[in-house]
Amino acid sequence: MKFFISSYLIIVSCLAYFLFQDKELQESIQRGKDIYSDFCVTCHLETGEGVAYTYPPLADSDYLMNNREASIQGVKYGRMGELTVNGVTYNNTMMPLGLEDDEIADVMNYVLNSWGNSGAKMVTVQEVNSIVK
Repeated sequence: MKFFISSYLIIVSCLAYFLFQDKELQESIQRGKDIYSDFCVTCHLETGEGVAYTYPPLADSDYLMNNREASIQGVKYGRMGELTVNGVTYNNTMMPLGLEDDEIADVMNYVLNSWGNSGAKMVTVQEVNSIVK
């Protein structure tokens, strides 16, 4: 009986945690969509496809999925030089956008959960804050 009650409490706790996190993630994604529309859409376009050989795609991006920390760092501090996305090499400069850490987390959550991307876990303000140049 103790095992059943303990198991039940663990399952209910885990379910409550994931439901809360899902709501929090959905709210972050919505805020991130607005930030994307204000800061990112000019180069990466509305559907995240980017501009061939100039601005890399964010849609179905192997780079984003495999380089989480570098992706956050690029949004936070800007980036320059070569990077390869979906087998295509890009060599351009992305200037820092001047976003706060909470805005970076929100826009990353939007991008990592849009256009065929599927973020493994939610980007948090603490994670963005821990990324240094």
